[in-house]
Amino acid sequence: MQTPKLFTLLPEAYVSTPDGMEIDKNGDMILSCPNFADMSMPSCICRIDKEGHVTKWFDVPLNEETGEARSMGIAFGPDRDLYIVDNQGWTGRPELIRQGRILRVHFENGSVSKVTVVAKHMEHPNGIRIKGEYMYVTQSTMEKVKTKSGNALSCVYRFHLDDKDIDVTNTLEDPNIFLTYETYNPQDQYGLDGIVFDHQGNLYVGNFGDGEVFRITFHEDGSVKENRSFAKDPDNLRSTDGMTIDQYGNIYVADFVVNAIAKIAPDGTITRIAQSPDTDGFNGELDQPGEPCFWDGRIIVSCFDCVTGGDKVNTAHELPATMSMLEVEP
Repeated sequence: MQTPKLFTLLPEAYVSTPDGMEIDKNGDMILSCPNFADMSMPSCICRIDKEGHVTKWFDVPLNEETGEARSMGIAFGPDRDLYIVDNQGWTGRPELIRQGRILRVHFENGSVSKVTVVAKHMEHPNGIRIKGEYMYVTQSTMEKVKTKSGNALSCVYRFHLDDKDIDVTNTLEDPNIFLTYETYNPQDQYGLDGIVFDHQGNLYVGNFGDGEVFRITFHEDGSVKENRSFAKDPDNLRSTDGMTIDQYGNIYVADFVVNAIAKIAPDGTITRIAQSPDTDGFNGELDQPGEPCFWDGRIIVSCFDCVTGGDKVNTAHELPATMSMLEVEP
């Protein structure tokens, strides 16, 4: 297995919890920081250059109903607007339950000039990817929906890039629901999280609690052609948080629970390529990896370092927050 290296230490002044990542048109990494570990910090979007220098770009626009915002997944649209998943409900605070949003942020000369609410009142939106004119958003829990089995249900929502003010009900009545999944692991009833497209346009989503990745193929009209289990190997992949893909078609998955990164080959074979014990991450170790990102021939990993308890290796939050780096191997 690889030994992760330190990519950067994040500024304590404005980052306590890093999460989603994207690459902008200039080749810089854009980092979403929900800052759940210190709710006194505003959620922000940072810019990182290839040497690991970090600057704050902007604070995430607040929800007028709650006075809060907590960004997780992010994705650039074809017009370079930035789409942000605002998951306030992750905190568990009663006043923030089902107050999640999808935001579309437009820029002029590098500064925020317009913010559009695409969808609101979401229970637990998490990851986001864009294909063509649509965005696909994982929602990790849907507590209002009761399954016959009693298992937790999660889903993928699909919104048009130009949608506005869609009032989500978090029930099966929502017309924007694309697919739903049950989570079968009774010890971890947490559903869809990571999401990524491959180079052929197929969609992959990870069921966190089951440690299972599904592949969705499409008909020409955008409807589902096939939805099947693609990769599952409990010995090498316990949980599926954020995902990315390299130039060879390998998918990398943040195994949040056990401080590891797994690589899924194009044939679905899973290999654990890096793992760390409980750590502060200050030397580059994986400290509860939340999302990997393929960037400039490397895999950069944001270390969420916020959740403890249960079977999670992580036992405490430490500052400064860290990001790790792995090499890409065919």
